[in-house]
Amino acid sequence: MNDLDIIKRKQLIQHKTLATGLFLLMLCTYIVCVYLIKYYSFAWIGFVKAFSEAAMVGALADWFAVTALFHHPMGIPIPHTNLIVNRKKSIGDNLGGFVVENFLNPTTIRPYIQRLQLSSFIAGWLNNKKNLELTTNEILWLLKDIIEKTDEQVVVKFITAKSKDILNNIHLNEILAGGIQQVVQRGDHERILDYIIDKVRNYITNNEEQVRDRVKEESYLLIPEFVDNLIASKLVKGATKYLTEIEKNPNHQVRKDISSQLNSFVKEIRTSPKWEDELQEIKNNLLTKDRIQSYAAAAWKSLQESVLIDLSAEKSVVKLYIKKMVAEIATGLKQDEIMQNKIDGWIRFNLYRLILHNTQKMGELISNTVGDWEGRELSNKLELEVGKDLQYIRINGTLVGGLVGLLIYVLTKLI
Repeated sequence: MNDLDIIKRKQLIQHKTLATGLFLLMLCTYIVCVYLIKYYSFAWIGFVKAFSEAAMVGALADWFAVTALFHHPMGIPIPHTNLIVNRKKSIGDNLGGFVVENFLNPTTIRPYIQRLQLSSFIAGWLNNKKNLELTTNEILWLLKDIIEKTDEQVVVKFITAKSKDILNNIHLNEILAGGIQQVVQRGDHERILDYIIDKVRNYITNNEEQVRDRVKEESYLLIPEFVDNLIASKLVKGATKYLTEIEKNPNHQVRKDISSQLNSFVKEIRTSPKWEDELQEIKNNLLTKDRIQSYAAAAWKSLQESVLIDLSAEKSVVKLYIKKMVAEIATGLKQDEIMQNKIDGWIRFNLYRLILHNTQKMGELISNTVGDWEGRELSNKLELEVGKDLQYIRINGTLVGGLVGLLIYVLTKLI
């Protein structure tokens, strides 16, 4: 029982005490009058006796009526008493029907819905700095909660499945051919060739002695050494000269041949089933299901940690972005009357349709809720809510009963 129920319980007890006290007062008054009437002949005693006698009858009758709603009077199971407990299902049905018929009908609902202007209210509310900060923090908390509670296995399984689908649609032969073709079109292969030529020429020039030794090893015994040296020098000079010609001449035939071979190679990679099968096999060997799952788990873990760190930071990038976005939406909505009308119209239409479409369900909800309550609990709840006011029926019944009895007594005397 909460604090409010405790207060209601105290008020109920106070009013019950008052009504019962008034009855006891009438009872004592009646007893005194019965005693006095035996020894004294005062006329006023009869009037007071008639009033107190009728007041007791009225008090008892109304006590019975009020008590019969919530309990059996004096614990006696008199028929048609303890009505709340015995007829809770009927009460629930009647209450549900009453709410639906009198509150959830088109005539009652329409005026209220037509006055709704939620868009302007929301825009004005969000334009307040305190509310903007509150909204931003709530969105951040929601994002953080979602990310923290997201099932890692489900995410990893999803990423793995999507990655596998994407990888299955990737043709490495197309990627490799496209990459080589891009290199050729940009002339990057020319720079690679220049780099190789320069390194080879320098190597030959710096290792001329090794060339001579190699020529001597391959030469005949009868050929003089100076001839071998001369041949070696010629070879070195000829090779370096040829490499320099290739390097200096951008239209050299070797360059053209290399470009032509690369273009042919690109065409072969792109069209040859052999290349496609070999590259597909390489891809399948490198990207097995276990490896993809491992990559997906690592990627999600890294992403999760990064986002959570940012969301927890004092100057969170995500927070600044959300705050800016919400502020822009609020400002734009406040200045755009056409958009306000569209949003309000949409809300009114759908709210009106939703309420009318579910009126019967709302009635069933009220009926089932009341019907499912434990009988004694329902009776106690209702007694707490209205029992205090019902005690005035007992008080009024006492006073009205007394007045009626007095009136009858007076009329009888007159007659």
